[in-house]
Amino acid sequence: MGFQVRFTGEVSKATKIKLMTDGILLAEIQRDKLLRKYSAIIIDEAHERSLNIDFILGYLKRILPQRPDLKVIITSATIDPERFAKHFGSEEEPAPIIEVSGRTYPVEIRYRPLSQPAGGASGEDEDASDDELEEDRDPLDAVCDAVDELALEAPGDILVFFSGEREIRDAAEALNGRIQANRRLAGTEVLPLFARLSLQEQHRVFNPGGKRRIILATNVAETSLTVPGIKYVVDTGTARISRYSHRTKVQRLPIERVSQASASQRSGRCGRVSEGIAIRLYSEEDFESRPPFTDPEILRTNLAAVILQMTAMGVARGPRTWRTSPSLSRRTPGPSTTASRCCANSAP
Repeated sequence: MGFQVRFTGEVSKATKIKLMTDGILLAEIQRDKLLRKYSAIIIDEAHERSLNIDFILGYLKRILPQRPDLKVIITSATIDPERFAKHFGSEEEPAPIIEVSGRTYPVEIRYRPLSQPAGGASGEDEDASDDELEEDRDPLDAVCDAVDELALEAPGDILVFFSGEREIRDAAEALNGRIQANRRLAGTEVLPLFARLSLQEQHRVFNPGGKRRIILATNVAETSLTVPGIKYVVDTGTARISRYSHRTKVQRLPIERVSQASASQRSGRCGRVSEGIAIRLYSEEDFESRPPFTDPEILRTNLAAVILQMTAMGVARGPRTWRTSPSLSRRTPGPSTTASRCCANSAP
């Protein structure tokens, strides 16, 4: 078994199974259009629907008639299997679906929305007027309250999801103050986890010690990484989702509500080794109103780079075979997109 990532790898002639990133596979496609060195390709975490993943899925469907011996396996915990099965098969004869139940433990979902009775009024106060029934708590106070609630449960590490680095740093400061005030949390360690963190600090998260830990993470801990020892989850319900702005012609990172699939992924982080509890800082009605899945990246990004890459690979007219085709006609193309179209149209 070997692996290959961007700057390093361990692969030999004796390697039978090779683990790689989607970017490495795209680079190999440019050298070997039909991927003849592989007899089977497994696409994991397909529900993330990144631009690279969708591109690879569309490309694999395109070459399958020329490679009938190639086996393609698509795996995910929260995917829409029927949709993918019809895409790789047909309406009449979809590709086979195999359901494999993982060893997970039950997770109790608790809803603790930011809106609460105003002035401490409870639902039993029949004299409270409708105009003063609800007020919004401060999000940091809500996180600290959730941690206090979980401190009453059995010992175990807590994973808290935030939308970004700034929110994590603010929460770390607030939680450190709360830890000093709550004897049940004495000795608890607060650890951040986000993309810009140094490797040394990231390794602290994956090497649990004897202390109880509160991990403050972005959505990088949803699927990409598995933090050991997590028994409890606090979900703020938001994330930074990359979107292309048609007006400014730049990629933005607005804070948005996560989808139901993402929320399920987050709560599932605490059911790996024992029974767990997930506290969602929004209402059940809010959860039910959220979209089932996150929009695929192909529908919310500038396609200039991928069109140029398709042109270099000789598949410039390939968007028809993508799992979700972008509606280019709805976009107001900037100079880079116009140039990309010209390159694509002039491709052989």
